[in-house]
Amino acid sequence: MARILINDLRKRFDDTEAVRGIHLDIAHNEFVVLVGPSGCGKSTTLRMIAGLEEVTSGEILIGDRVVNDVPPKDRDIAMVFQNYALYPHMTVYENMAFGLRLRRLDRSEIDSRVQQAASILNIGDLLQRRPKQLSGGQRQRVAMGRAIVRNPQAFLFDEPLSNLDAKLRVQMRTEIKKIHQRVKTTVVYVTHDQVEAMTLADRIVVMNAGVIEQVASPQEMYENPATRFVAGFIGSPSMNFLPCRVVTMGTGLGVRLSDEICLPIPDDRTSRYRPHVDREMVFGIRPEHVTEQRAHAGPGQFDFDALVDVLEPMGMDTMVFISIDGRELCARSAPKAVTEVGKKMRLTVDMNNLHLIDPTTDRVV
Repeated sequence: MARILINDLRKRFDDTEAVRGIHLDIAHNEFVVLVGPSGCGKSTTLRMIAGLEEVTSGEILIGDRVVNDVPPKDRDIAMVFQNYALYPHMTVYENMAFGLRLRRLDRSEIDSRVQQAASILNIGDLLQRRPKQLSGGQRQRVAMGRAIVRNPQAFLFDEPLSNLDAKLRVQMRTEIKKIHQRVKTTVVYVTHDQVEAMTLADRIVVMNAGVIEQVASPQEMYENPATRFVAGFIGSPSMNFLPCRVVTMGTGLGVRLSDEICLPIPDDRTSRYRPHVDREMVFGIRPEHVTEQRAHAGPGQFDFDALVDVLEPMGMDTMVFISIDGRELCARSAPKAVTEVGKKMRLTVDMNNLHLIDPTTDRVV
């Protein structure tokens, strides 16, 4: 169990800089998830921590040791891959014990570690089976067991659930969280799935085009995204973005979305947004903060009418798509409250949860 420190890490492939000077401090026993779209540099970063990719410049410390030039086998880390990487001719027990045998551990110590890991993962009855006799979820548990038996300083997960079906992924997310609670170890986990990131992480690292956009706890990142990219990437359905203008409304301010719709800005935000009066900005609001008309529980909630373009029933909720000045906005409504497509619907927007974005910097102001 160890702290992982990354200082000004860079990776260049010919003329392409895949990782561009990132800094990251991962605490002892912390579960950190690197998330972002394909090509953002998250897997390359993980592979550099593991020693599977050479560092162009910068520094990686595991514990108190700089490991840039340390071979992967000597970094005291364990990696779990997307494709399980199990030996097909070996039993589950032999797969889990293989690395320990290479380290010439005593047979009783090997057996103790394998049995303990099998108990944690609930695969004790599978130890004599071979990989072809296992389901995808069972194979992933074996791959995790092979990592656990090593008692490493850190676990590195490279999209370990992407080969599983949707139901099994949900189940395995829960299992991984339980395992981390029982086996307190530093974890660096890579995924492109923001739901995995939100449910698993102590802290999320959102990467984009080789740089870190934001590092925060899941709830902090959801409620207070730093950039438009983070705001749009975290959350499902994703945040709505509409062009707007900040205008004066009496003694306060408002957000003008169209000739018909101008929404007052809550008083506690006026000083923050006043420097942006009469500027073209981007209005960001999550679908759950635009709902069917509701009684206003507090200040900052306002109503407006809009034509319903599309309805998407989701069971517990119905997603309502409307157009404001030719731009699509998604609202989340109770199923029984929606009107028919093509008819007007009265909606309530909670302006206490608005995000105002400067289009010149894509930063949330």
